[in-house]
Amino acid sequence: MSTPRPRPSDPEPLQDAVLRAIADRGGVRQYPANAVLVNEEDRSDSLFIILRGRVKAYGAGPDGREVVYSTQGAGEYFGELSLDGGARSASVMTLEPTTCAVVPGAEVRDFLAHHPDFALHLVMKLIRLARAATDQVKSLALDDVYGRIARLLRTLAREEDGVLVVPDKLTQQDIAERVGSSREMVSRIFKPLVEGGYVELRAGRIVLLKKLPARW
Repeated sequence: MSTPRPRPSDPEPLQDAVLRAIADRGGVRQYPANAVLVNEEDRSDSLFIILRGRVKAYGAGPDGREVVYSTQGAGEYFGELSLDGGARSASVMTLEPTTCAVVPGAEVRDFLAHHPDFALHLVMKLIRLARAATDQVKSLALDDVYGRIARLLRTLAREEDGVLVVPDKLTQQDIAERVGSSREMVSRIFKPLVEGGYVELRAGRIVLLKKLPARW
């Protein structure tokens, strides 16, 4: 008997067996675009495993300005930093309709106790987060806005048909939130990059046509 294929409305199956196992401990929930799943300083401790869609983790200041820490998609998870009982360190919002398996903190801790493979999975993710945080602090301290934009584009770009393409459709406001700047400043920086033939926009995605200059 053949295995039934997922219907178009069903979440894509998780490719990672460990994540599939822990996702089975939670309930599946669907969220519309622009829904806030977690608020910074919340005391909840559930783990969210993304089955479909994309989210952003961000922080907001008293003036309403935001800085985006990261974006995540299907097969990734967030909420692990609250497993120590502390408050949430960031807010999380959906960027598009998103489906998650939401696993209560007690279930996550029980799973960790009986599945060292997931404990290693979690440790490796936390190491990557620590490295990314270190790089971000270094960039904010030592790079100007152009340097931070160039670093972001180089980090996100992936090779497609011989050119480097940023997979996500980032607006100038999105970039400003990622690098801690204003949309106007990002616009000022992008204009000479486009005119100089360094970058272009194709179907809403940024394409790096040649090596970005060392200085703006």
